[in-house]
Amino acid sequence: MRLLRKSLAGFVILVAVLAIVGLLLPAHFKVERSIVIKAKPEDIYAQLDDPKAWKAWSIWVRRDPAMQIAYGDVAHGVGAHWSWRSKTEGNGAMTFTASDPGKLLTYKLEFPDYGMVSTGVLRLEPATDGVKLTWNNEGDMDHNPMNRYMGLFMDKMVGPDFDAGLAQLKQNLEH
Repeated sequence: MRLLRKSLAGFVILVAVLAIVGLLLPAHFKVERSIVIKAKPEDIYAQLDDPKAWKAWSIWVRRDPAMQIAYGDVAHGVGAHWSWRSKTEGNGAMTFTASDPGKLLTYKLEFPDYGMVSTGVLRLEPATDGVKLTWNNEGDMDHNPMNRYMGLFMDKMVGPDFDAGLAQLKQNLEH
């Protein structure tokens, strides 16, 4: 019985220490990737500001062909919206919040099952060999210690998906 009490006490202490450390971790995360595409800015932008066009280059849609997608009434730019349900990629929604055609698109990304909301920016800039497209997403993990631990690995978890999506977009536009 004494061993059981010591084991239980040790487990409680371990959980408490992990929770306290989790609360001390940074709440903010940021993922950012860039690629240079040999295409006109307006051609690239047309693939960004239309939620339906994301199906042609988004890694998440390719990973789950059974993903259920619903689109809002606005087709392009500010107010354009899409939501999805997926057993493998999670449930979420994206709404375009700012638009500067050929230069910038900002979005709000929501994952209600995880209580996560983040902001993303797709920025186009002139480059020597074409157009540099930079994609970033950032947000806060709030006060949930488990989410803060996840935030430490966000770049390693989501960054490769950004790389794959950007590479597919480049391939689609250059060929």
